Amino acid sequence: MLGIFLDSETNGLNAQRHRILEIAFKIIDVETGALLEQFTSPIAMTPEQWALSDPTSLQVNGFTWADVQYAPSPQAIADEIIALFSKHPIKRGKAVFICQNPSFDRVFFSQLIDPDAQEKLLWPYHWLDLASMFWSRALLLAKQNGGKYPWESGYTKDRIALAMKLPVEKQPHRAINGVNHLLLCYEAVVGFPKAPPS
Repeated sequence: MLGIFLDSETNGLNAQRHRILEIAFKIIDVETGALLEQFTSPIAMTPEQWALSDPTSLQVNGFTWADVQYAPSPQAIADEIIALFSKHPIKRGKAVFICQNPSFDRVFFSQLIDPDAQEKLLWPYHWLDLASMFWSRALLLAKQNGGKYPWESGYTKDRIALAMKLPVEKQPHRAINGVNHLLLCYEAVVGFPKAPPS
């Protein structure tokens, strides 16, 4: 089974008004933890799309117009993702997407490759989230040994990291930083059952 550990950055939170401006993912064998592929790129947008940017979102991710002005086009990024997913191959039943916030990442990912195209390509429709994995684990541990419940420890990725005694995500919030931190947290919370001994 493969996991597409994915993160995106955008110029706002409203997918009807804002656009994806960076994507990163790593394709991982979730049994062994082996890295099969990685990809990261900014994504161009028009001046009109950039003008709709939410300043708070840009403050968080640190993007400027210069970062996206000459970036690859959304179509070029879509073509590259399709090629990489075909190479491995990414298919439902054999792969899942794993994100910190899949409801956010999925809708912006669909700006690049629309859901009908994803369906034709038989891509996974399961988008799993780290927070739910941590929630289940923390709840079980709290019941067993009196540890903190997930609503007490918090369940943002940085709060999960602190609960697992890991560093918080590197700043600024760039997509590849998010993917690397997601993988670090996932390994601590869930693990890779057939990973070679370290």
